[in-house]
Amino acid sequence: MNRIDPFASSIPQWRRVPLAAPTAGSLPGDDPGPGGPQSDRLVPRAAERNADLPVEEEARHIHHVLVADDEPHIGRIIQMKLEQGPFRVTLAYDGRQAIDVLEREGDIDLVLLDLMMPEMSGLDVLARIRNDARYKELPCIILTAAGQEQQYRQAMALGATDFMTKPFSPKKLYARAAELAGVSDESAREL
Repeated sequence: MNRIDPFASSIPQWRRVPLAAPTAGSLPGDDPGPGGPQSDRLVPRAAERNADLPVEEEARHIHHVLVADDEPHIGRIIQMKLEQGPFRVTLAYDGRQAIDVLEREGDIDLVLLDLMMPEMSGLDVLARIRNDARYKELPCIILTAAGQEQQYRQAMALGATDFMTKPFSPKKLYARAAELAGVSDESAREL
């Protein structure tokens, strides 16, 4: 019985290829020649497979973010949200660790600092960052539960890029981090 596949006419130039290990002339896009291997599986030719695919984007740049917060659960929430996009997060749990990470890692693109941390406060860390010529332009967002006007003024005077109070919206934090890191609006809106 010779049945006609109703979908075969809608897929032009498809051909049968072997299901066994490939040999010369049996790979999709290769011409098996007359009497070449055949199978029951329809596979598009190489040119057809690639015709409808979008041009491959350049590899996405992964932005390295330092998150310094002495509350581990807050750091993990931020990490989980940011790593849904083109971010890699390094966590520090006090101000001294934040400075150590900054010195050790040469590719930090953004810093998120809690104000109240052991060893060094977020303002102390921010002052150190701004006094080092290497990090003068590094975007820094201050996160705090206090949110007092005096702390806001101090942070901005020291060169904070932004100031957010806890509890904060992870989505808004992501959007601001994406903006500061130069991540496209489309990528930020998807999350």
